[in-house]
Amino acid sequence: MSPTARFRALRNSSAVEVASIPVVSIDEFRASVLRAAKSGLRLCALFSRPAEGGTGLCAVLADDAAGLLYVLFSEPGSALRSLTPDLPQAHLFEREIAESSDIAIADHPWLKPVRKSLPDSAVFFREEGAEVHEVAVGPVHAGIIEPGHFRFQCHGETVHHLEIQLGYQHRGVEALLAGGPDRRSVFIAESISGDTAVGHALAYCSNVESLAGARAGLRGEALRAAALELERLSNHIGDLGAMANDVGFLPAAAYFGRLRGEFLNMLMALSGNRYGRGLVRPGGAALDLPSDMARDFSARLARARKDVSAIGDLLFDSASVLGRFDETGVVSRQTALDLGFVGLAARASGVDLDVRRDHSHGFYRFRHIPVVKVESGDVYARAMLRYLEALRSLDFLEELVLNLPRGEARAACPAPRAGMFAVALVEGWRGEICHAAETGRDGRFRGYKIVDPSFHNWMAVAMAMRGGEISDFPLCNKSFNLSYAGHDL
Repeated sequence: MSPTARFRALRNSSAVEVASIPVVSIDEFRASVLRAAKSGLRLCALFSRPAEGGTGLCAVLADDAAGLLYVLFSEPGSALRSLTPDLPQAHLFEREIAESSDIAIADHPWLKPVRKSLPDSAVFFREEGAEVHEVAVGPVHAGIIEPGHFRFQCHGETVHHLEIQLGYQHRGVEALLAGGPDRRSVFIAESISGDTAVGHALAYCSNVESLAGARAGLRGEALRAAALELERLSNHIGDLGAMANDVGFLPAAAYFGRLRGEFLNMLMALSGNRYGRGLVRPGGAALDLPSDMARDFSARLARARKDVSAIGDLLFDSASVLGRFDETGVVSRQTALDLGFVGLAARASGVDLDVRRDHSHGFYRFRHIPVVKVESGDVYARAMLRYLEALRSLDFLEELVLNLPRGEARAACPAPRAGMFAVALVEGWRGEICHAAETGRDGRFRGYKIVDPSFHNWMAVAMAMRGGEISDFPLCNKSFNLSYAGHDL
């Protein structure tokens, strides 16, 4: 039997009838997911859903080579034997299911809350031994930064284990979206992670369009892609400046900080604000890019490319920088595959994965951005990947802004149809954003699931620290620059 025989296949940003998705027993659900994963499919999402007679489960797996997604439902059940011992990608999804539904997860190796407040009696991993000590950091940190708790088990300066506890930013976003779409829904989507407003809004709007049987016009798709790449540029360039600052290389820190402002200002010119909010809407883009503004964008992008290249050469030609970046915070390719890392965290460890190519949708169906990967898996790889991806985003934008398709920026988008299920994947600047939506008999969201790339990737920070020095933590953490809010929802 084919590993995906029990699943319903669909493509990125498409919808199928809920009734067409197979519903199997919880035991068969577990066996089917493991069989599909063993054949090479990747777990995008695993979550509880309301079902007739109780709470069931939904799994979304990706076949990146074929550009297909596979969905399977389970019947209501009281317990699921943990997938984690056989499929480590499932570990955090199962912890979330256990804390947010009435489905128990049996035999999970570390079933702690993901987002709910920890009781005073909460157990943290603890290492015993002569001269082993524990360092606890946060959740309150110096400066203006989101809250998260980091607990290190160390022997001298060497980190043996890092446990990361998040959830302090939990706002109940998925519950706020349930019952939509309504006037506030797109604003909620834009607020999931403030530095990824365009990426999350695009995933949300793609779902609304596919549930309605609609599609954005080509010009609208091009404007969305432009905003998404500007968002990628501003964050990648900003992170390069922050990493330069962490190793005391202040010339690059200052120049990259200024360049980040250039790309944020272009987002402001396009959308009316520096974070791209208000642009991406169901049916396309709420604002257009007139020809005179497009010519101005072209000139600004050309100037920015010269500066990015010059400051990138300055950064990566510095022996003192390379001495801190090389072989610091290494994450192996096998670890990235086993734990299901996505986006930059995966590509920096040699995993060839990018939604824009593997599950292309919107304007990326017509204009491809070459995928870059680096093999070493260290801070250097994550910095270099940001630099190379920024250059390729500039290539894409310079061609796009002077050759925008004709037509309206926004097309009509009717209300979602009843009894439909849709999945949208977007390659945000951190990696794969996954939104899954199900409508009930009234055409409203019966359930809405969000998986930010940080949900997949926070464990990468813990893996990067193993065997390293505790003084490397700020640099390692910044080399991933994950979202607390995107994880906590």
